[in-house]
Amino acid sequence: MPLTSLRGHRVFLTGAASGIGRATALAAAAEGAELFLTDLHGQQLDQVVADVRDSGGRVAYAKPVDVADFDAVRTLADEIHDEHGSMDVVMNIAGISTWGTIDRLSHEHWRRTVDIDLMGPIHVMECFVPPMIEAGRGGQLVNVSSAAGLFGLPWHAPYSAAKFGLRGVSEVLRFDLAQHGIDVTLVCPGAVNTPLVGTVDIVGVDRDSPDVRKLIGRFQRHAVSPEDAAAAIMRGMRSRRHLVFTSRDIAFGHWWQRKFAPAYNLAMWYLNRRVTKVAERHAR
Repeated sequence: MPLTSLRGHRVFLTGAASGIGRATALAAAAEGAELFLTDLHGQQLDQVVADVRDSGGRVAYAKPVDVADFDAVRTLADEIHDEHGSMDVVMNIAGISTWGTIDRLSHEHWRRTVDIDLMGPIHVMECFVPPMIEAGRGGQLVNVSSAAGLFGLPWHAPYSAAKFGLRGVSEVLRFDLAQHGIDVTLVCPGAVNTPLVGTVDIVGVDRDSPDVRKLIGRFQRHAVSPEDAAAAIMRGMRSRRHLVFTSRDIAFGHWWQRKFAPAYNLAMWYLNRRVTKVAERHAR
């Protein structure tokens, strides 16, 4: 059954402690959802729970967990299902970002990014989607990918490996789950001013250099707020759209990429050269 409103429905959400996850949790609570929240950072998660409850929302369950740890996710899912039953909405929002050229990235950079950004959502889907199917009520699965899951952005190889992968999984599940009445929404944010901007690991580059700070500042000025991103997600869910953008530039870029491939290729070449020149001047 399509979910036109979250009122009275059970919503499980990862990455709830900050950024898009926090904003989406608050938006879902305001719509009347019963929330089940997790994040790696327990203290920040506790604050979000308090904020939701102070605003009149309902949090039925909250517990810190590392989504990259399958056993931990399975234990959390068992606890939730034993006490509350299956979810109506599952939202994979947690993630990290790692940038760098292949000659500077270590195996651990690749492994950590893929473990959290791709295997993390897969762990959640393994543990939460089958009970949704068994319950037979339909529902919605929301996976947050990225513009890096659409475009060949410079230095984004580990991040894109995970985000393109999540895009592919979502494309398959879009059709696999339709027979069960479960809609799949894939969110591809562009620039969003979240704490991730300040913590992204740019391997081999001095983030404190003036040129790099200037680039980061330009990104932040261009970025939408987490609240705007959450509002776009909520609108996309209500309208049952598969592909959701949080800003018009990414929607336009995706259209442009498909319609004018040669121009897209030139733009990516130019962007890559420009970023590489700045990075080489400030290599560590």
